[in-house]
Amino acid sequence: MIFLAGITIAIFLEFLLLSKKDKTNPDKVLTIWMFLIAVHMFLYYMELRGIAYEYPFLLGIALPLPLLQGVFLYFYVGSMTGLLPPEKWISGFHFLPTMISYLYLIPFFRRAAEEKIWVYQNDGAGYETFITVLNYSAMLLGIIYVLWSLVLLRRYKRKILERFSDIGQINLRWLMLLTTGMGLIWLIVIFEEGNDLTFMGVSVFVFLIAFFGIRQTRIFEAKYRPDNTVKIQEKYAKSGLRDGTSLKIYNRLIHLMRSEQLYKNGELSVGDLAEKLEVHPNHLSQVINQQEGRNFYDFVNNYRVEEFKNLISDPKNQHLTLLSLAYECGFNSKSAFNRYFKKATGQTPSEYFVSISSN
Repeated sequence: MIFLAGITIAIFLEFLLLSKKDKTNPDKVLTIWMFLIAVHMFLYYMELRGIAYEYPFLLGIALPLPLLQGVFLYFYVGSMTGLLPPEKWISGFHFLPTMISYLYLIPFFRRAAEEKIWVYQNDGAGYETFITVLNYSAMLLGIIYVLWSLVLLRRYKRKILERFSDIGQINLRWLMLLTTGMGLIWLIVIFEEGNDLTFMGVSVFVFLIAFFGIRQTRIFEAKYRPDNTVKIQEKYAKSGLRDGTSLKIYNRLIHLMRSEQLYKNGELSVGDLAEKLEVHPNHLSQVINQQEGRNFYDFVNNYRVEEFKNLISDPKNQHLTLLSLAYECGFNSKSAFNRYFKKATGQTPSEYFVSISSN
């Protein structure tokens, strides 16, 4: 029953994605990926129920499909984070193992129906070596792509800290959950004999995509497109700044932050500051890293913490709550405020308030 539920939800998501207008690159990747998952689950269900032998032309089609699951996880995470290589021709190399497998299976596909059924009923007789190599290759590549996707997420997290002063709306938990879920499925494949538990895991995986994917509006509505905000142009990323130039930009930056209190803008980004200073965003990030020894996120939020300390020390603000003062300083959420204040001071805002009150 769970297989049928998984297949039904996969097909539902497929129609949902196909009917969506103005698809983003992640939408397109997810559309193809969901189609492959639905086909793979359907073919396995037919084999499980013995129906597959009534349609022998379908036999063998599902064998190389596990090779593609890790590939599409990587493409989905890469397209969501904007960290895929710009050279599109490189993408073709990821499909080579699958293409080679299908080329090898061409003689099998051309066999008579009775011969195909006989091969399946005799545990892949005549194709034992191919199936063994295929299974181990799928497991190895699956784990490699999961690890590769985790590396992309780690790189992306570092990049957004160089670009934004508030990362509360940039939620990577969905992508982390997706990648971890795929990793668990491959662990089941490696340590569990038989496919039943594996496909139960795939069904749960589809449920997660349906539940979190629909709730995660960025995936379907593309309100957030990281490739427009985080990609660094190579020619700027590799360019250096002279120490004198870096110091001049830094002095102007400090003057601007203090005189205009730009940190009170909760949506402040490195692009906003770079535009005011008339420098390239990557150069400004480089200046902050060199002169402050910290990223843009820490640089701006440190100003917010210091402003909060000033406000909370003023008796005129005693009637205000800690959170209202935090919002005035530029923090956009209670969780972000508490987390960063504890990181910067070693105390929670409440502990800090008690300490200055007692003094």
